Amino acid sequence: MRVVIQRVNKASVKVNGEITGQINKGLLVLMGVEDADSDDDINWLSNKIVNLRIFSDEIGVMNKSVKEIGGEILLVSQFTLHASTKKGNKPSYIKASKSTFAIPMYEKMIGQLKVDLGKNIATGIFGADMQVELVNDGPVTIILDSKNKE
Repeated sequence: MRVVIQRVNKASVKVNGEITGQINKGLLVLMGVEDADSDDDINWLSNKIVNLRIFSDEIGVMNKSVKEIGGEILLVSQFTLHASTKKGNKPSYIKASKSTFAIPMYEKMIGQLKVDLGKNIATGIFGADMQVELVNDGPVTIILDSKNKE
């Protein structure tokens, strides 16, 4: 499972012109699922996302988590995070899971983030054509891969 985490002042996702999820200060998390992913990947990533100390403390040092600042999370599915560009110029998405596996994993991640953060998680709509808007704060962008634990 791969995620791209962006620290934001605000973010939203629209489907067919309608906002399906929006947050103020917090994290926009783009998530890609592969068939090798399991509940262990969800638990590890959720814990890491919620406790990652990338928000400034009182003296301006990145030393607080989204949970500590009372921030929000917007989770958006993004199969292209598993793109392979090894051969040619057209990305291959063979490692990205089909929706029959990926949707339940996405829903489990929403549930786990909700438990770990202690509040509802804003979302996009899995598989939809989405438009994501954000104001990246910093900018701060972190990539995590549960298979590499980095």
